[in-house]
Amino acid sequence: MGIRAESAEVDLSLPDSPERLLDAVAESLGQPSILVNNAAYSTRDGFENLDAETLDAHYAVNLRATALLSVGFARRYPGEPGGRIINLTSGQSLGPMPGELAYAATKGAIEAFTVTLAAEVGHKQITVNAVNPGPTDTGWITEELKRELEPKFSLGGIGEPEDVARLVAFLAGDEARWITGQIIHSEGGFLRR
Repeated sequence: MGIRAESAEVDLSLPDSPERLLDAVAESLGQPSILVNNAAYSTRDGFENLDAETLDAHYAVNLRATALLSVGFARRYPGEPGGRIINLTSGQSLGPMPGELAYAATKGAIEAFTVTLAAEVGHKQITVNAVNPGPTDTGWITEELKRELEPKFSLGGIGEPEDVARLVAFLAGDEARWITGQIIHSEGGFLRR
């Protein structure tokens, strides 16, 4: 198919990992034109359990790594049409996530970061958008949670990885060249209340 792929394992909680990852990609595949920030760190906390260590762990992966990968990508991008940054968020602006204070705070910040970065890097022909796929069955959903969540989707059923992949592929393509600074909620009509 004319596509090369490689894998790398990186601990995004380490401050120098974003630059090391971008260096490794450039060395093995050349300068990338698309960046999809899909890393996430999540633990159940809530106000009774939230502490500095929990906040720092969430911040390091969910916000700092996303921000550093994004600005590192933008700094290196040559300023030609087709640059894409796509961040994954979780719809925190749509409603609360009880028991997930650190996750909600750090993933919610990605929405503000996305809008502002889009304004800053547009002159380099880079679009920046965020996607909220809603609850998606990537292997973490238990049968009990599935039974609880399924009735909350107006389109029926829990999201599958392919659902968000189609939207990310669209945003990465030429058809989305005029879409930037947007938070797209693609979650099958998920009802939060």
